[in-house]
Amino acid sequence: MCEFCVKHGEGEKWYLKAKNYSDDLLSDISRRRLIEEFMSDTDGLARANKCLEIIGKAPRLIKSIVGSVVTRKMKKNHFGQVVPIEDIEKIFGFVNSIVRIACICRHVTLGKEKRYCYAVSLGPGGGRLAEIMRGIDNSFINGPDASDNELLTKDEALEALRGHEQEGLCHSVWTFKTPFIAAICNCERSDCLAMRTVAHGIPLMFRAEYVAEISPEACAGCRACLSVCQFGAIRYNAAAGSVVIDQRSCYGCGVCRSVCRTGAVRLKERARVPAAANIW
Repeated sequence: MCEFCVKHGEGEKWYLKAKNYSDDLLSDISRRRLIEEFMSDTDGLARANKCLEIIGKAPRLIKSIVGSVVTRKMKKNHFGQVVPIEDIEKIFGFVNSIVRIACICRHVTLGKEKRYCYAVSLGPGGGRLAEIMRGIDNSFINGPDASDNELLTKDEALEALRGHEQEGLCHSVWTFKTPFIAAICNCERSDCLAMRTVAHGIPLMFRAEYVAEISPEACAGCRACLSVCQFGAIRYNAAAGSVVIDQRSCYGCGVCRSVCRTGAVRLKERARVPAAANIW
């Protein structure tokens, strides 16, 4: 299991522990301030995006040193983990409200409002997290518009996330001062700052507790799964007429399953896959 499962999940999946979504954690003023700043400081995120380009061109040693510092800091403040749809459904089983909000990453990278993020809370109506977002005043006008955030039912939210899978988006949970989990995001490498950081070899999220596995005899060789893999873990074997999954590169998001017409892809517990068991 990942590091957070040991520290914040008593040896079980930490993101399935209701205590990590508790509104009580928002009594921490520094946590509230972090959320406000993150949701509004688009200039800071834009600078971080430019720094990524510089880091990407840096020598391997420099990249490694910078990466370790960034990862260590982000594990304390704002870190994520890839989570497949079936575990998202379990999360929705115990949270009491789900609010669709604008994605700050897309606001920075695309300059557009894309509602790919879902704030989750044990409280009704979005809980104290929604209050914080509504309370962001005019000094934070550079961030996404929070005035028309949508309160969704659990069924509506699940339907929306399944739609995101068809777009090839990867589900992930995110902390604000770990272990508090504030949101579920739907990411892709082209415009998600965290995934772009990961692409440069700086981990800002754990891989899922699962790994994808292909049944070659069931694979039709259509390569639809290859087109939606955000992590480059799938390749096509022309001689066999089927795809192959590199389980060491797989993040276990399960999105490849959603586009497989023959049901050839399944997820397997990471701990049961020797090649990937200790890769996070």
